[in-house]
Amino acid sequence: MLKSLLPRRPHAIVLAIAACVPLSQALAQDDSRWLTPTMITARAHMFDPNLNYLTFQHMDRMFATRTVKAGSEVWALPSEPVSLEGEYMIKERTLSLEEALEATSTNALVVIKDGKIVYETYRNGSDENTRFLTFSVAKSYVSTLIGLALADGAIASLDDKVTQYLPEMKGTGYDGPTIRDLLRMRSGVDWLEVYEFGSKTQLTTVHDNSLVAYRYRWCDYAANDSKPGSNAPDAVFNYATLDTSVLGCVLEKAVGKTGSEYMSEKLWGPAGMEDDAYWIMDGPDSVGREFYGAGLNATARDHARYGLMFLNGGIANGKQVVPADWVKEATIPDEGYEPVAPNASVGYQYQWWTYPDSDTYAARGLHHQYIHIDPSNNMVIVKVSHTAEPVGRDEENMQLFTQIAKRVGG
Repeated sequence: MLKSLLPRRPHAIVLAIAACVPLSQALAQDDSRWLTPTMITARAHMFDPNLNYLTFQHMDRMFATRTVKAGSEVWALPSEPVSLEGEYMIKERTLSLEEALEATSTNALVVIKDGKIVYETYRNGSDENTRFLTFSVAKSYVSTLIGLALADGAIASLDDKVTQYLPEMKGTGYDGPTIRDLLRMRSGVDWLEVYEFGSKTQLTTVHDNSLVAYRYRWCDYAANDSKPGSNAPDAVFNYATLDTSVLGCVLEKAVGKTGSEYMSEKLWGPAGMEDDAYWIMDGPDSVGREFYGAGLNATARDHARYGLMFLNGGIANGKQVVPADWVKEATIPDEGYEPVAPNASVGYQYQWWTYPDSDTYAARGLHHQYIHIDPSNNMVIVKVSHTAEPVGRDEENMQLFTQIAKRVGG
């Protein structure tokens, strides 16, 4: 289902895109700096396997961005280091810790046990201040923002139709699905999540024209080109980054502000995050929106705080930031989920991946990013990776997490 997002003929594709980029009259005068052929080429090459260890650390040099401001009070995480040295079995290979980190293309690893940082390492030029792109990990954050808007009353019900908030979606594939349908990836919209340049899938089309070329926004595509698929809303799980993008636009309309502003006000500040985060945009600031499907950049420590908050039932820094009922509802396994490759061993709920016969759940992203939450072991593991393959290496990362848990007393 998911294939490589690396271009087969990147230079030809970039030139073709650059040649047809119109400079919208809506752009502010200084926004054109993001539309030079050099910048378009850079965005098209962000996945280069020889460079992605670096590009995933510096997306603000390639994209227009919007800041999620941290608050004045930081949630201090105590440190109680534990040695993780020893032998690790990764796909039938016996490796040292450093070899296991290299074999799993690790940029950063943070392990929290019983509310304390027991292990933390940064590699490939990164450090505790690096704000990493973690792709679809962002979807779990968007889900949380929807939950906060529901608690605020800005969203009346998860069973509200998308068109109640986005009337421009009438007559499209999103005319019918509810907010809950989108949270569960059951919109019924015609969408095939294939990561491969040169294909004719919707994701490739939107990626090329929105994130790379800044020709239109993700929600513009949803409002102008999305169509109902062969399945009715709520009937079948179909992983769709477009669904999360539309959720972000529902959020904006419901709360009357940008997603970044709302996230800072309701989540990032109250939870005591240490550093500002930022979203990459699907266009320059005057016309762009946060890339809700995969565009959040944050430090590994702040991702760990987010995971710990969920582990604690929505409590962060001694405060109930996210309603406990939402934490439970968003992360319990969906009994109606029917697994499909390459995710046959996991389940799904409100933009969170769940695991069968386990209370473990995770925010996961392309190129193997994780906020792995393990209630039974009172543990959170954040891993930021830079794999050459966008998907397909979850087994070895799960092996690594299981062995780490044993070493720290899980």
